[in-house]
Amino acid sequence: MSVSPSDHPIRPVVTIFESYGSGADLVGSRVADTLGVAFHPQAFSSEQIEESPEQRDDEGLLARVFAAMGDSYAALDGPAVAMVQRDDHELVLRNTRWVTDAAGAGAVIVGRNGALILATWPGALHVRLDAAVPWRVEQAARTNGITMDRAAKRQRREDDLRADMSIRLYGWDPREPTGYDLVLNPGSLSLDACVDVIVHASRVKAASAA
Repeated sequence: MSVSPSDHPIRPVVTIFESYGSGADLVGSRVADTLGVAFHPQAFSSEQIEESPEQRDDEGLLARVFAAMGDSYAALDGPAVAMVQRDDHELVLRNTRWVTDAAGAGAVIVGRNGALILATWPGALHVRLDAAVPWRVEQAARTNGITMDRAAKRQRREDDLRADMSIRLYGWDPREPTGYDLVLNPGSLSLDACVDVIVHASRVKAASAA
């Protein structure tokens, strides 16, 4: 499900999908500052995903997404599952509308299935960040001020969960490299180098679409 603008002028648009701990927030926010557009992090933080089902607001968006994905995430059964599964279409429409609205103003968007939704958006650059697991776990622990053990648990959960969300709701696997213009390894390039490469590539792609 991809969309393209009709009357929007071309403004910088970058989507980023990361494997957990690859530094998308740090890289994305700096790219956005350099390009002069808004930065939008993941729809759901690691802290939100980490909450137990008992802590979640059953009416909240994340609870509805988990419920749509099935019992293993929702911790619901019977009529509750039947009811929330009807939300699938609404969840997709809501997210797609949000992403296209953000892109219309120019943006750096992390996650949210942006690479799929904006696949045909003129000038949009689509980036995947990935690195070796040990580097990602250490980077996440240091950046978020958490223990290595907690970061490792998040990595194991989120690498699967965030991909599963896309597969379940949009029918695509965001780990497939062919959906991106760039696949960068911040563990070998450095976060600073990733910022420089993305900014340059965004400008080149936007200019080619002008």
